[in-house]
Amino acid sequence: MTTSRRNLFKTGIAAGTALSIPSLLLAQTAPAAARTVHMVKAMDLRIFDPIWSATSITAEHGAAIYDTLFSLDSKFMPQPQMVGKWDVSDDKKTYTFELRDGLRWHDGNPVTAADCVASIRRWGQVAPGGQLIMARASDISKKDDKAFTIGLKEPLGLLVDILADLTPPCLFIMREKDANRPATEQVTTTIGSGPFKFNEALSKPGASYIYDRNKKYVPRKEPSDGLAGGKIVNVDSVIWHVIADQQTAMAALQAGEIDYFETPPADLYSLVESDANLELHVLDKAGWDALVRMNFLQPPFNNVKARQAILHLIDQEAFMRVMAPDSKYSSTHASIFGDTTPVSNTGWYKKGGGPEKAKQLFKEAGYAGEKVVILNPTDWHEADNASQLLAAALQKIGVNAELAPSDWGGLTTRRAKKDPIENGGWNLFITTESDYSLGNPLTDPLLTANGDDAWYGWPKNDEYEALRTKWAYVATLDERKALARKMQGLWWDFVGDVRLGKYVAPIAHRKTLTGLIGMPQIVPMWNMQKASA
Repeated sequence: MTTSRRNLFKTGIAAGTALSIPSLLLAQTAPAAARTVHMVKAMDLRIFDPIWSATSITAEHGAAIYDTLFSLDSKFMPQPQMVGKWDVSDDKKTYTFELRDGLRWHDGNPVTAADCVASIRRWGQVAPGGQLIMARASDISKKDDKAFTIGLKEPLGLLVDILADLTPPCLFIMREKDANRPATEQVTTTIGSGPFKFNEALSKPGASYIYDRNKKYVPRKEPSDGLAGGKIVNVDSVIWHVIADQQTAMAALQAGEIDYFETPPADLYSLVESDANLELHVLDKAGWDALVRMNFLQPPFNNVKARQAILHLIDQEAFMRVMAPDSKYSSTHASIFGDTTPVSNTGWYKKGGGPEKAKQLFKEAGYAGEKVVILNPTDWHEADNASQLLAAALQKIGVNAELAPSDWGGLTTRRAKKDPIENGGWNLFITTESDYSLGNPLTDPLLTANGDDAWYGWPKNDEYEALRTKWAYVATLDERKALARKMQGLWWDFVGDVRLGKYVAPIAHRKTLTGLIGMPQIVPMWNMQKASA
């Protein structure tokens, strides 16, 4: 009998022994201390500008070092964060915001209203909610060093909700000189005003990233609540370690070399639960919706028939078996507006998929054997498994599908290319989106269909966009539900993307690490406490 490394690993943990798997962590840092938290995140941090990139890892980096005007509490209600007080004019067209006292950049300079104005304008170039505000704004300008105004052409009752939304790219406030850079160009500094400072000198890209407590940060007086309230940092440093091999990361967690592991393998959940020192914890109870994005600009998916073929091809149960094997944590998924949001509704779902129908639709699209490139993030295991399954399903019906392996950082760079395949372009990639975020088409980039200005894949449908614009005007939940049904019907006709299912992803951590805040999209590092082992 051949004994696999994974089976040996499982046997070792079950026996309560530490395996002698070479530890990347020991080679990078000193042993864990009570005032330092060691974390292994889901993927490597390759992009440091949280406006240029909408990836969750970059948003979490942004949440550590930058601050926001408003934040969402645990009930998803917007609360002031950097803002001390604000008001709105009687005609609901002019909002005035005044910054609270004590806000300073990591370089010691005070945060000013001019910084906020420049940051809003830069964010407004790329975030769907920001684009809406910019389209409605008659003026965004500073009033004095601490106050600024947003003047509107017409009332926008959701303005503060949009400013507080946590769907990346979030409105992180940057220094004016950084925010004056176009949103299409990455900011090259990491100076924020948030509760952590990024330790660029000691960080090692591709290996570890270090965040030190900002000793001069002045938190709000309110208790921590969701992402709102006082951002109290209880540790000296947090280190993100890049350990691509899940078994090595799990061994490091068991040995106490790390405190937090974001993506424990599903087949080891039971072993984590049986370890007296470890705990599984679902931080985002709404979960993640998995989906396939298709490139509308390049063949064959510039043809709607080919996009409809993917819609028929997908067997959600099969994809969930490779992305989230424990059925307790996964389910099929039918609505583009998420499963847990108020506007979720019955949509497209075909049990088992329909490969023969997909094959017929590819033929109707005129597909003639061209290469179909699937971007494959090998360091994100769930998407890696799903990408391989997608390639196999396409090959089975005669499509010349080819995987383009890279790490997630490489994928996020390549997916921005609009070039033909022969010039480094792409056809398909798999990603996930927070189920929470999909409840608002005004702020979620994945729910846009405005062509070149849409999210990667660049779907375009003018009728759908006209309905999406109406979202800001409807006042009641029933009206939004009705609008969502119309939008979803169009979406499945032009096929903006294809859903693969939904899952929640428990993290694993040592029981000595407490105070973790459970919210969608972002795992904040404030409020955490680490007890001595």
